[in-house]
Amino acid sequence: MILVRSRRSVFLCVLCVLCVESTAGCGYALAGRGSFLPSSIHTIGVPIFQNRSTVFNLETLLTQKVRSEFIGRGKYQILPDPTGVDALLTGEVTAVSIAPASFTAAQLASRYAITMTARVELRETRENKILWENSSVTFRQEYEATSGTSAADPAAFFQQDVNALERMSSDFARTIVSAILEAF
Repeated sequence: MILVRSRRSVFLCVLCVLCVESTAGCGYALAGRGSFLPSSIHTIGVPIFQNRSTVFNLETLLTQKVRSEFIGRGKYQILPDPTGVDALLTGEVTAVSIAPASFTAAQLASRYAITMTARVELRETRENKILWENSSVTFRQEYEATSGTSAADPAAFFQQDVNALERMSSDFARTIVSAILEAF
């Protein structure tokens, strides 16, 4: 009985080793570490995004988050300049809206939703070829209206929306960089 168990254990170990070795060359990589960009891309320019919305400084927040996300992936040199780079990532916030998402029993807004739409494009600069683009990427983040009793009360909008914009910017950067690098 002991001999059968030890043979079975050895067989399972050999089987596991063969499985691991057979998948070693099949293209699997750790999430966030792969790249489907051409091997000629070493530097990516990420200039400040355009902002067509009325939300102050949103373009700066989004650009900083995208740059940090690329840098965190560690494979490319990220520069703020659009010149002297192998690829150029441009973005434009095309719209931002704030709307009530839920109401209290007294029909006052208790939760708001910020929705942002943007256009993003990665272009290889040598041949001026688009490598990746999304002309209408949309992100939404909700926040509680912790103070204020009506939609006309500025405190209902400006106390929690900053945190919601921060979260939305982080989600935006993570999603865009993953889509570019991992071809999702």
